[in-house]
Amino acid sequence: MAGCKSNQGKFYPQFDHIVLLSAPADVLLARIATRTNNPYGKRPEERAAILQHLADVEPRLRATATVEIDTSAPIETVVQQLEDLT
Repeated sequence: MAGCKSNQGKFYPQFDHIVLLSAPADVLLARIATRTNNPYGKRPEERAAILQHLADVEPRLRATATVEIDTSAPIETVVQQLEDLT
């Protein structure tokens, strides 16, 4: 999950779109389990924290997003959806 700042909403008017890149929990955890360039998320307590952040933070981000893109789609699809916003 990406980080957030308490004042990020004050910058939203400067953007055409506020995009939430999301993925279901099982997809996130599977990606973390198979990545080799970052050890974060391999330990049970880290995985639990990821799920807690997903439950607590993502709904807040979704409420202020103007577009949500499900990144469990193929990368080409995700990129095309982003490009279509321009």
